[in-house]
Amino acid sequence: MGEHEQYLIEREKVDYFIDRGYKINGVLENLEGAFIEFKINTDDQEEESIETLHIKTANGRKYFSALLLKQIQSVS
Repeated sequence: MGEHEQYLIEREKVDYFIDRGYKINGVLENLEGAFIEFKINTDDQEEESIETLHIKTANGRKYFSALLLKQIQSVS
């Protein structure tokens, strides 16, 4: 699979969490890519649901970075 195809898959996974109301809670970057922690509070039980996604492509990291900036700006 080419890098562009990998990026499209990563973008789809990021969008999946964002569309379901998850917020980016943390990012850990290393030589293997970026690990994004998504968090959502469930209204029913007031519990947090946390999911982690591994992003390997440079374009995938740029994509979630842009979403993170929007998220930060919407809070301010």
